[in-house]
Amino acid sequence: MKLVPLGDRVVLKQLVAEETTKSGIILPGQSKEKPQQAEVIAVGPGGVVDGKEVSMNVKVGQQVIFSKYAGTNVDVDGEEYIIVRQDEILAVCECS
Repeated sequence: MKLVPLGDRVVLKQLVAEETTKSGIILPGQSKEKPQQAEVIAVGPGGVVDGKEVSMNVKVGQQVIFSKYAGTNVDVDGEEYIIVRQDEILAVCECS
């Protein structure tokens, strides 16, 4: 099954949480906080949303940071995705 977002929505695949800290401390499962960083999997067409013209500023493959409690979690074929509105994305990570 393929997710195709509508309007100004974006489908994200959350990145895996780190198992150890930078100093080498191993984190137990319940102590790990889900990262707020994800990869863009699909982007809606934009258009007129709530009476305003919306152009999409993110592209498939980019890594983004999104609001902590943003979006809706969806499970498709055993994979977990998050569907968010574009305005819930806080930043695009530009890797050099």
